[in-house]
Amino acid sequence: MVAPSKLSQVLSYQNFVHAVSGAAGGCIAMSTFYPLDTVRSRLQLEEAGEVRSTRQVIKEIVLGEGFQSLYRGLGPVLQSLCISNFVYFYTFHALKAVASGGSPSQHSALKDLLLGSIAGIINVLTTTPFWVVNTRLRMRNVAGTSDEVNKHYKNLLEGLKYVAQKEGIAGLWSGTIPSLMLVSNPALQFMMYEMLKRNIMRFTGGEMGSLSFFFIGAIAKAFATVLTYPLQLVQTKQRHRSKESDSKPSTSTGSKPRTESTLELMISILQHQGIRGLFRGLEAKILQTVLTAALMFMAYEKIAGTVVMLLKRN
Repeated sequence: MVAPSKLSQVLSYQNFVHAVSGAAGGCIAMSTFYPLDTVRSRLQLEEAGEVRSTRQVIKEIVLGEGFQSLYRGLGPVLQSLCISNFVYFYTFHALKAVASGGSPSQHSALKDLLLGSIAGIINVLTTTPFWVVNTRLRMRNVAGTSDEVNKHYKNLLEGLKYVAQKEGIAGLWSGTIPSLMLVSNPALQFMMYEMLKRNIMRFTGGEMGSLSFFFIGAIAKAFATVLTYPLQLVQTKQRHRSKESDSKPSTSTGSKPRTESTLELMISILQHQGIRGLFRGLEAKILQTVLTAALMFMAYEKIAGTVVMLLKRN
């Protein structure tokens, strides 16, 4: 049973402020740089062919599908991101408050990495279904996408119902294994961010401006993204594959092909595309995630700081 003092730390308004600020900051940043995320998804889902630049893909999408296609699926993504960021920020700061007992001297990079990993696991297990549907929603009406996706994935709620009916509960958690491996991404990001923030604030006497938050957010995300990108690529491919598209018999006996595991899919990519295949879309991913994370942290810090200041005045 959780002690009353620990429970008050878990349910404190500061954690709620961090969660709301993180959710709002994430939505602001994603809305700003969403076209880069669209490009990243397209490049990751391509099986082979010439590796194209972000600029080339944006030009192809605008000329072939219209400017609005760069923002296809933005609504469901923002809904899922809001939920996901709220869960992650709340869990991370609640765990941090309990682990440190409210003492800043108890914070360390290794402790932040551990707490970030735990928060990431909780986040993955609770929000994966939203991201599974999101990956399919944003590929609607794109050349090569199955008719089932185009027909049944109209919005987030409809998509969740359809996956549950046709693929079962397991289908809602497609790509969970690489997602669990990828908890290292936000954990590494938060570890680096908190470490840089602590050191800069120690050096400046506790003062940091918006640009400082922007730049350390960018550095932290670039560090985490490069280290974990191959797993992110595999995760996107696994989430995109619906049972309808994989249900065609592979032999004359009518047997269904077995879904490839994370390791098998990575080996297959290496065999057919080489090491570059594991980093397809990295340029767009770096641009999108680094800029998005930098803006998210800047907005998060400003929103949280403003709310806390207003609460103290009252």
